[in-house]
Amino acid sequence: MSSPTLQIIQDTDHRWTLKLAGEWRINSSTPNADHIIEQLNRNDSIQMIQFDSSELNRWDSMLLTLINKLVRHCEARGIGVDCSGLPEGVRGLLALANAVPERQDVSRAKPAESWLEAVGRQTLGFVRDFNGLADFIGETCIALGKLLMGQARMRMSDLWALIQECGPNALPIISLIALLVGMILAFVGAVQLKLFGAQIFIADLVGLGMAREMGAMMTAILMAGRTGAAFAAELGSMTVNDEIDALKTSGFSPMEFLVLPRILALFLMVPFLTLYADVMGMFGGALVAAGLFDISFNEYLTQISNRLRLIDFQVGIGKSAVFGILVAVAGCMRGLQCQRNATSVGLATTSAVVTGIVFVVISDAVMTLIVTTLNVFKR
Repeated sequence: MSSPTLQIIQDTDHRWTLKLAGEWRINSSTPNADHIIEQLNRNDSIQMIQFDSSELNRWDSMLLTLINKLVRHCEARGIGVDCSGLPEGVRGLLALANAVPERQDVSRAKPAESWLEAVGRQTLGFVRDFNGLADFIGETCIALGKLLMGQARMRMSDLWALIQECGPNALPIISLIALLVGMILAFVGAVQLKLFGAQIFIADLVGLGMAREMGAMMTAILMAGRTGAAFAAELGSMTVNDEIDALKTSGFSPMEFLVLPRILALFLMVPFLTLYADVMGMFGGALVAAGLFDISFNEYLTQISNRLRLIDFQVGIGKSAVFGILVAVAGCMRGLQCQRNATSVGLATTSAVVTGIVFVVISDAVMTLIVTTLNVFKR
């Protein structure tokens, strides 16, 4: 095996030829590019370099590394490079290496922006998100209209699988959180009620709190973190893998085929989960009342049955149905808005959780205001 050599031939004061010879392999002691770069730096008159590979034998990535380093240095110095003397394979690999675009999601130091620029950027982002939400809601309404007319292309098997995932599979976490929330409500309220000797009203506090508000709210937040994030990750991964484009090319609407079953699944399951959370929360309150404040289960259940009415459960379950739609919309919208890189999938998942919780809190405030204004709970 002949040793690799690199010879500098000065054709003129402004033009050099780098002659490559021998076998340029990783296991061989190849010449160092720093020596060539040092000589280029010493000569300010050089304007062009070219390569001569007529005596070059076998080569591998070691040759590519050296040539690429020289080419980049020459480009930085404003020195022209003529690669026509290199083997065709080397030229092709160099062109391929230079054709790969720089990653857009690589973090880099950014100059400090003024407060006005920050406000403008945030405002433009809000307008862009609002327009995207309006478009998504419009497309969802169109898909729902097609479903009502029997024209939507949606597989029922997907809907049943999503119902299983959003409903029964979520019962363990709903049970735990609802039980703990009921216990916390009972304990916090009982500390104050005990000052007036009114521990029996623990049942009123826990029952009304869970039925009207906390059952639906906690269930929606849990589903935003559990199911909404899953929807965003699934659709985001499909976007990255071009599966969404493949569906469109095949004539399937992603809104009908992917989004609609997810919205329907949460719309149907969240009310049932909320009712289950109400029961578990009241049971948690009963544990605290019986264990710490000497209130029997019979007294607790009697007080709840005397205080709670059907309208209390109806308001909470009605809210939960709206929450389910909003959580599904947030997750699916962020998933379809995902960019085509792995980083964006994580960002879409995080954004879906935040967006879903914001939707839930805002809608809950609006619905509570409406219910209060209409005096729904008046006896």
